[in-house]
Amino acid sequence: MNNMEQDYAQPLGLDVGTSRVVVARVQGKKQDIVVPSYDSQLNAFLTLPYSKLAESLLQQENVFHEVQGTDIVVSGNDAENFAEVFHVETRRPMANGVLNPAEPYSLAAVRRIVTKLVGRAAAKGQKVFFSVPAQGEGLHGAIRHHEASIRQILTELGYEAAPIEEGLAVVYGELAASKFSGVGISCGSGLCNICLAFRSVPVISFSVPKAGDFIDDNAALVIGERVNRLRISKEKTFQLNGFTSDRAHNALTVYYQEVIADLLGSLRERITSARKVPKLEQSVPMVLSGGTAMPKGFLDHFMKILQAEEFPLRLSEVRVSGDPLHSTARGALMAALC
Repeated sequence: MNNMEQDYAQPLGLDVGTSRVVVARVQGKKQDIVVPSYDSQLNAFLTLPYSKLAESLLQQENVFHEVQGTDIVVSGNDAENFAEVFHVETRRPMANGVLNPAEPYSLAAVRRIVTKLVGRAAAKGQKVFFSVPAQGEGLHGAIRHHEASIRQILTELGYEAAPIEEGLAVVYGELAASKFSGVGISCGSGLCNICLAFRSVPVISFSVPKAGDFIDDNAALVIGERVNRLRISKEKTFQLNGFTSDRAHNALTVYYQEVIADLLGSLRERITSARKVPKLEQSVPMVLSGGTAMPKGFLDHFMKILQAEEFPLRLSEVRVSGDPLHSTARGALMAALC
């Protein structure tokens, strides 16, 4: 954080994602519309053997790290750079949208990254809304533990913290023009979170486990590549434009199609089986966000599968957010400002 951010006393929005942690702040206003600024870190770390020389060099290079016993823990964006140098996978403190139960340093790693991004509260009672996943397959107890843990981190930093489900945050961040009515979908790394809201009130909210990590893990497995390297390559060059002669491209395409089909199948089922879906006189928008929705061609494939069967809700438009990596943090900020 810089000095200006340390003096910032307005509410914050915090997206605690499986892949990245993003904080949103009010930068200013344009025609009475809040203009946010963002800061983010990769939600990952790796450990290096401790030596005084190594620590000294990391300090000189301003690498985000700390010493823990016999290890140097490199966190955030710097962890990815070191992983490429040493040809290793980064360690992930979160999995499937919540703290990773298989990673003993999960809470400490998330605390380190969150603290770097938000710092200590500038004023007593400074508000922060943080994202949490909606209920989904096998997540019931895990979400309660995850939410309590993130709240504790923020409370210890002096904030008044409140959770907001990720899909609802997308509604807050993207659907002001429709009076916060419509479908917000966050296609993240650990989960896809979906929320149908009416006038900002969630009607249906749930998550599905097939998301970005499912794509990366399975594609890397079938082509014999490291997950971290495949993910970096995907984020830089991948387009969802059919099959080619490239093995990695084809593997990613197969699992992308599966993720989209599973998401839409689950949404159709939830809407059809819901007992309290309001009778909407007008059609509503659907907006897609998150890093998994970013590749060129994603919307075309999504629409092809959506239109293959009748959808149980009238939609006025389906679009990808203009800033998909920041939608959840922006929505959390909007909720905190209300």
